[in-house]
Amino acid sequence: MRIAYLDCFAGISGDMFLGALLDAGLAPQVLHEAIASLNLGASLEIEKTDRSGISSTRALVFDGTQIAEKNDSAHTHAEPHTHDKKPEEKAAPHHHGRHLSSIRKIIQSSTLADEVKQTAIRAFELLGASEAKIHNVDVEKIHFHEVGAIDAIVDIVAASAGIHALAVDQWFCSPLNVGGGSIDCAHGHFPVPAPATADLLRGLPTYSDSAAPQIELVTPTGAAILRALSPTFSQPPVMRVHRIGYGAGGRNPKGFPNVLRLNIGESAQAPVTDTATNAVTVLETALDDLNPQIIAHVAEQALQQGALDVMLTPVIMKKGRPGTLLTVLCDPEKSAALERLLLRETSTLGIRIHQQQRSCLDRSHHTVSTSYGEIRIKVGSLGHDEFKEELNANPEFEDCRAAAAAHNVPVKQVVQSAIAAYHSGKSK
Repeated sequence: MRIAYLDCFAGISGDMFLGALLDAGLAPQVLHEAIASLNLGASLEIEKTDRSGISSTRALVFDGTQIAEKNDSAHTHAEPHTHDKKPEEKAAPHHHGRHLSSIRKIIQSSTLADEVKQTAIRAFELLGASEAKIHNVDVEKIHFHEVGAIDAIVDIVAASAGIHALAVDQWFCSPLNVGGGSIDCAHGHFPVPAPATADLLRGLPTYSDSAAPQIELVTPTGAAILRALSPTFSQPPVMRVHRIGYGAGGRNPKGFPNVLRLNIGESAQAPVTDTATNAVTVLETALDDLNPQIIAHVAEQALQQGALDVMLTPVIMKKGRPGTLLTVLCDPEKSAALERLLLRETSTLGIRIHQQQRSCLDRSHHTVSTSYGEIRIKVGSLGHDEFKEELNANPEFEDCRAAAAAHNVPVKQVVQSAIAAYHSGKSK
C-alpha cells in the first residue's frame, strides 16, 4: 500500500507543501496545468534553495506582472487577510479580496478533475468557517483578502491537484510545531498561533518547541490543506521510503531548517493473510434529535455519493435518550465530500473521523441461467491463481428481486434457484 508521511517539525504552509510534493518527485506539469485551468493569469516558478544546509524546493507564484513571494510562506505570516505585503500593495484598495462564493465559482469553472475541485473547495470552506466563527458572521459573508488573492488560491488548488496526482492510499502526519512568539494582525497583537489557525488546529496534536525560532510556523492555508487532507496523526509509520522531499519556507533562520519533509513509500506492515488490504476512512456521529426519515435519506445520499457502506446502529445516549449511530465507510478521497454531507444534512455538531485498514476477499462476478432469467453471483475468493479458494458465493439481490417481480414468485425462490445453478456448474 502506498503511503505518505508529512514531518512537520518546522510547521506547514501552502508553499512548503507544494515544494515538498515537487521535491519528492511530483511532475511540475501537474501543478502548472492545474494553475493554468483557473484562468487567473498566474504561474508557478520552481527553484532549488538551501535551508540551514538542506537542499530543498521553493515554490513562488507569478501574478502576471511580478513575482509575489508567497504571503503564506513559512514564515512571514499573519492572519489570512493581513499577510505582509509590499509597500505599494498596502496602499492599494482591497479589490483583490473575494467572498467564498466567488472562490467556489473560480474553482468550479476550471477544467480540474472533480475530486481536485472538491478538495480545494473543502479547504476554503474550512478556512472560511474558522474566520466566520472568529468574527461571528455567516461564512458566506466572510470577505477573504489575501487568502482570496491569486497566490493563495494557487496554493490550495495546486496542493489539491498534487495530492490526487500522487495517488497515495493513506496519508500520515506528525504532531505540528506551531512555533511561538506573537504576530501583528489587522485586529490586534496575537500570540502564535493566530486565531484562524488555532481554530483550524482544534483537536489536532500540536506543540511549541522553545528551541525553535519564536515565529509562526503553521499558517492558516497550511492548516486548511491539512484539514482537507484528513491524515492520520502519528509517529512515523512502519514504511519502506522510496522518495523524500523537502519543501522550503520563505525564511531561513540560522540553525533551523525551515522545511517540510515528505516521505513517500510503501507500508512495511506484514500482511496477516492472503487477503487484499486497503485504507478506508470511517466517519461517524451519534444522533438523538433528528427525524428518522432524514437519517434514512442521509444514508441513501451517502451511498449515492460514493460511500462504500453506511450503517445505522441504535444506541442509548446521555440521559437515557434513544439515538442512532450513523457510520459511513468510504475511500479517503471521498471523505471531505461525505463529511460535508453529514454536517449539512444532519443535526450533528461534530463528526469523528479515523482511518482504518480493511482486509478484503478478492471479488468477482459470474452469471448463471435460471428459469427466471440470468442472475449475477458475487464470489469472494482467498489466494491467487491456482491457489485461489472460493469462500463465499451469493446472488445479487437486486437481480433476484427484479426476476421475482417479473415472474410473480417469492424472492427467496429466485435466490435458491440461482445458488443451485451456480453450484451445479451452470455459471457462464
